[in-house]
Amino acid sequence: MPVFEYKGKTVAGAPVQGELNAKTREELERILRRNRIMVSTIRKKPAELKIKLGSGVKKVEISRFTRQFATMIGAGLPMVQCLEIMAAQVENKELGRIINSVKESVQGGSTLADALARHGKVFDQLYTNMVEAGEMGGALDSILVRLAVYREKADALIRKVKGALVYPAVISVVAVGVTVAMLVFIVPVFAEMFGSLGAELPGPTQVILSISQFLQDNVLFILLGLASAVTGFIFWIRTPKGRAIFDAGLLKAPIFGNLVRKSSVARFTRTLGTLLSSGVSILDALEITAKTAGNTVISNAIKKSVLSIAEGDTITGPLKESGVFPPMVTQMISVGEKTGGLDEMLQKIADFYDEEVDEAVSALTSVIEPIVIVIMGIVIGGIMIAMYLPMFDIIGKI
Repeated sequence: MPVFEYKGKTVAGAPVQGELNAKTREELERILRRNRIMVSTIRKKPAELKIKLGSGVKKVEISRFTRQFATMIGAGLPMVQCLEIMAAQVENKELGRIINSVKESVQGGSTLADALARHGKVFDQLYTNMVEAGEMGGALDSILVRLAVYREKADALIRKVKGALVYPAVISVVAVGVTVAMLVFIVPVFAEMFGSLGAELPGPTQVILSISQFLQDNVLFILLGLASAVTGFIFWIRTPKGRAIFDAGLLKAPIFGNLVRKSSVARFTRTLGTLLSSGVSILDALEITAKTAGNTVISNAIKKSVLSIAEGDTITGPLKESGVFPPMVTQMISVGEKTGGLDEMLQKIADFYDEEVDEAVSALTSVIEPIVIVIMGIVIGGIMIAMYLPMFDIIGKI
């Protein structure tokens, strides 16, 4: 939607100017007239060339904004004043600009949900649907509090999973880096020394020297091959088929699969439970949850649940067929459907699996650390032993 810059005067004669999103110049004029502003000039703001990744706003900043916004609304402050205060105090300039745009849209007669929906990269469909339900039900303050709690717990879950995956990744990269550095820089020193002695080298030493020489001779090709493999993997995983295969494999991975499965169940149940308790219809809630599931296998199971409900069946059948959800989860969801307390049951499942994720993270860290250390010791120790074997032979002959 284009941005227009305007200048004018209020009824009292005070000069005003600003920026506002509108589909056309005429729509902007109508909005300003409703706000009793006499327009003098309107011009379309020139497009700015911006190259950036993502929205420029972190998830934790949205969670913080939601919590503070909920507190202000709950205290009885007018919505426009809340947005104005928030825009002035946020540290992220991009987020401040977005909040200002939302404030101007609300001033122009737009609902808060519609104003937020114009910034879909920052405020996703789940966010705007919950806000819309809060506005329609006259309970925006309580919905915002619920949304803030949801985002804070969701962010905490993501941080736990990332922390569990980052640690072994960093250790593995360090191990590979140390091994390559030894093969490229240290082993050639030994190779030169052995060459000057003219001694016959043991089999392990010859293998290590051959690997070292191969790395030195083909380092450029190896780097290009790695870059091509990473690029190809990124493009492959962006295809629907590639993503589906990768997500299914991730859930079945021997070490990380259990953590990914539990975090996916926690995310699904908390998202769906929060939407249902906020007054969103179950079909809309399932469609939104499918889009934010983060895993193709789970997303497909949720989409089948939508069709199941539309045909008059329950949602538990497709969830069982997916093979992702443990029997306890599907049984509790089934009980929640029959008793009419599905939203509360989902929240209980989410709380339970949050604790399960904590335990899985601790278990994963305790298992990965010794495994990586042992592998590092075997590889680096093996290289050093292979390099010293010829010396032992030479000393024995002397």
